Amino acid sequence: MTDIIKILQQNARISNRELAEILGVSPEEAAAEIKRLEDSGVIRGYSVIVNDELYDDSAVYATIELRVTPQRDCGFDDIAKTIMMYDEVESISLMSGAYDLSLEVKGSNLRDVALFVSERLATIDGVLSTATHFILRKYKEKGIFIDTEENDERGLC
Repeated sequence: MTDIIKILQQNARISNRELAEILGVSPEEAAAEIKRLEDSGVIRGYSVIVNDELYDDSAVYATIELRVTPQRDCGFDDIAKTIMMYDEVESISLMSGAYDLSLEVKGSNLRDVALFVSERLATIDGVLSTATHFILRKYKEKGIFIDTEENDERGLC
């Protein structure tokens, strides 16, 4: 039933009846499979994908690259756990390549994000450097198209 994950990623609000029809099972079987996936930790939660241009056009998002010194006996885990507790942090990932951690953060304005980086992130023991990239516009998130404007039929923007 790996198809159930793909369906829920596109529409987590789908009813058990609709899901069952798509999968060719009973609604009870669909509900039981969702519960099994939740109980086993495969499904960690559900979220809403928002078009901030319509909802909160003052929100500011940034990707922040961090170079850090791994801690003895725990590597990057402790520093990642410290950082992920900040409300501004939407996600954090360990990366390969030129930097170690990648953060997606949200702030009310540019100044909030700048202060978060300079006063909170940069002061954490083990943080060597930061690079902040402000997100100017989102077109697609988690497989969902955010930009729903119709293109000009003449092929112009």
